[in-house]
Amino acid sequence: MSSLQHSTPQSLPHDYAILSHFNEDSHPFPDVHNEEPESSHPRGIPIRQRGSMANVSERTPLLRQDPPIPCIHETVDENVCIAQVNEQTPSASIFREELGILVRYSLPVFGTHIFEYSFILASVVVIGHLSTLALASSTLGMMTASVTGYSIVQGFSSALDTLLPPAWTSDTPHMVGLWTQRMILMTAFALVPILAIWLNAEPILLMLHQDPDVARLAAVYLKCSSWGLPAYTFNCISRRYFQSQGLFTVPTKIILVIAPINAFLNWFFVHPLGLGFPGAPIATSLCLNLVSVVSIVYAYFFVPRTAWAPLGTGVWNGWGVLARLGVAGIGQIASEWWSWELVGLAASFLGPITLAAQSVLLLSASCTYQAPFALSVATSVRIGNLLGQGKAERAGLVARTSIFMAISMAGIWSTLFLVFRNKWAYLFNNDPEVVLLVASILPLAALFQVFDGTSGVVSGILRAREMQVAGALLNLSAYYLLGIPLGLVLAFHFGLGLAGLWTGLTAALVYSSTIGTFIAVFRVDWEFEVEKARGRVGSKGISQAI
Repeated sequence: MSSLQHSTPQSLPHDYAILSHFNEDSHPFPDVHNEEPESSHPRGIPIRQRGSMANVSERTPLLRQDPPIPCIHETVDENVCIAQVNEQTPSASIFREELGILVRYSLPVFGTHIFEYSFILASVVVIGHLSTLALASSTLGMMTASVTGYSIVQGFSSALDTLLPPAWTSDTPHMVGLWTQRMILMTAFALVPILAIWLNAEPILLMLHQDPDVARLAAVYLKCSSWGLPAYTFNCISRRYFQSQGLFTVPTKIILVIAPINAFLNWFFVHPLGLGFPGAPIATSLCLNLVSVVSIVYAYFFVPRTAWAPLGTGVWNGWGVLARLGVAGIGQIASEWWSWELVGLAASFLGPITLAAQSVLLLSASCTYQAPFALSVATSVRIGNLLGQGKAERAGLVARTSIFMAISMAGIWSTLFLVFRNKWAYLFNNDPEVVLLVASILPLAALFQVFDGTSGVVSGILRAREMQVAGALLNLSAYYLLGIPLGLVLAFHFGLGLAGLWTGLTAALVYSSTIGTFIAVFRVDWEFEVEKARGRVGSKGISQAI
């Protein structure tokens, strides 16, 4: 549920903006063609290419002012959307301003992920009415897809959280498009081994001693889902392309329209059309591809081309940066996904009542986590944008504001868990034993919320600062050296059962959120982070900056 390797740039973007006025034939970005003399960013302000002197005369000022750098249009930034601004606003005022901005950014992200989750929920509901075997098979198929595919894609594409937001607010906004193109191309190669596993899943599952009938249907589920994996990957990338430019509502609008279509097609393919079990994953794959098509059409016709770079040989550069950040992102994000699957597997050995209670608790925690996760995305984008603009002090305050918001949200969820703990399980199950067991764990889950939320937001801050490696090491040590071993010992050796497993998870999150907050928020030289961000966006020339 919830990369330290970097260097200080030798020169800064504005140095090259000045030098470029003196050389007609040179361009600081050799990977990008500059046939078009002018473009505009979302507020309609023209952006001149800096490689031409066609209109220079003896009356042209030696050092002329460049047009405003593209930025997300915020009232607080209207008159200061340039890189060399010093913040003079009192901290309390900045806190209130950024609180409102983060809420506004988080809400559409929250909506996007809730509606995306409905794609999975629709399949579960439709398949669940076929048979117990079908439900068990789809569960195994989805778990395998998450472990071997979706978590890896999400982790790898998180590299763009580091690269795109500061690029958009720097003097090289076209790097948003160039990094996006590079990520699309790189992930296309990365999907080959994943698809190989999905298309040959049955013998692999049988080798892992799964029931033959369950393994056969789970393999069918994975084969049908493989049609949608490239689209799922593209959607993870395109979403970040939009969000880095402040277009948070675009992915939400698209998925809001397609989510009901997905629910209908799941039902239609399985029942009236008579496809049965394969109908659900086929419908979901079709709708994931539909999301991709609509995203491309929207980006082409309704989003200004400021962030886009013409296709060229530049897409083959920078793969080392993407690979380093992407692999670290997998370690940061996928390690969490896998730890929850391991806990679920451990709960299955404690009996059906415990497994049912674990399902209720896991679903509840997953739902409540969507809010801090949305906040982590908003925080990552906002900090990245501010670093690109050179606003070090404000970026630091945004980090602290987001932690405050995470704790506040956790307080709301924790209160609900405590107040309704004796009735909560009835939302999912009517078995009195399950209800009683869930009620006994919910006070621990209430404490869990505080550290789960702050840990998620810390991950977003670390991604904005190019510290995926630190995040990966933190999560790996928290879950696999502390949380899971402790939970297993408490659950099986000391006989605490499900409470022991959740105690281990809570200990892992206390560890990761406490240390992570110290690293990500309080022990930071934000001026240095600004310099690092400027170096990442390629202002010195793509070949030198990477």
